[in-house]
Amino acid sequence: MYEFLQETVGDNMTRSVRSVTPETSVADLYRLFAADDFDAYPVVRDDTLVGIVSKLDALKPFAFTEDQLVPHYKDGMSTTVDNVMSTKVVAVDVETHLQRVLELMIRHRVKSLPVTDQWQNLVGIIAREDIMRAMARAVLVEYPPILPVATA
Repeated sequence: MYEFLQETVGDNMTRSVRSVTPETSVADLYRLFAADDFDAYPVVRDDTLVGIVSKLDALKPFAFTEDQLVPHYKDGMSTTVDNVMSTKVVAVDVETHLQRVLELMIRHRVKSLPVTDQWQNLVGIIAREDIMRAMARAVLVEYPPILPVATA
């Protein structure tokens, strides 16, 4: 497991990231969620990470409020991502160790974290599955499988 402590985001992240813009409608966001089976998308303007939008965020326009007991479906679907996204994004850089990423995921109860460069440009994403693969590799280094001995 000591091998895992040396693993960084840059060696394990997904570099090709699907993202949305702040102008994306909730209707389009629903279609993307259905097609990709993702739980959240980074929100990017001119390559810069400006927020994150989750499935829960996409439900916000349809919540009952004191002012509006019956939300209007058409209005909710035309709402744009910039009205529902979270701008408080926990992001990491390529040099971040996976142990730190794991800690952040657990603390913030998220399944993935955006990876940004020094200018806050989105360069990738690191997900739970990436961490689990790195852990599995580390375990195999420390505890290689025992092969059965052939008998004659």
